[in-house]
Amino acid sequence: MTYRHVLTALLACCAVLTACTSHTPDGTSAAAPSGPASATAAATGPGPADGAPTGSARPSGTGTAEQSPAEPAPKRCRTADLKAALGPNHPGAGQSNFALVLTNRSPHTCRMSGFPGVAFVDASGAAVTPDPERATGTRRQSVTLAPGADAWAGLSYTDPALTGVTTVTPRALLVTPPDETAALSVPWTGGRVSNTGKASVPQVTVLRPGSGA
Repeated sequence: MTYRHVLTALLACCAVLTACTSHTPDGTSAAAPSGPASATAAATGPGPADGAPTGSARPSGTGTAEQSPAEPAPKRCRTADLKAALGPNHPGAGQSNFALVLTNRSPHTCRMSGFPGVAFVDASGAAVTPDPERATGTRRQSVTLAPGADAWAGLSYTDPALTGVTTVTPRALLVTPPDETAALSVPWTGGRVSNTGKASVPQVTVLRPGSGA
């Protein structure tokens, strides 16, 4: 082989080596990336940045806790749901003080609020005194009664003997629950009461929880 042919072969070999090797700015050699691998990386994009396994499912949106529906409020106590009783007298400073007790005798919870209606009547059911007054300064409140639970209102009046008014002895006391029209009859055991409406007039308070004992 001639010198010219040898020189041509050497130059061709150097050209091939130069194409296969790239140089970094600091003079070191680095292998050029192959075409197919670069295309694959561009198509798939970078992997998960937080270390999650590839292909793992990620929840979307924000989870919310499931709420149970609110229980319905108890219905109003009806006259048929209740029974009435008169507590013992707790006298003091010339006053007679009774508790009018309403008990829930139904199998369900009910509620009431306000003043009961009160009337002193004779054996025929006719009123024998003016209607008792509502006590001032007593705050109305809602009372919820479970089956068997009590609510009470105070009934107070000055001893008629101290005011010199005429009196009558009622046979019974009619108690009407708030917002109702039908009454419950309770035997009256408190003795004589004023029938004038001028003095010793009975006063009734709002209902509150308990029996008033």
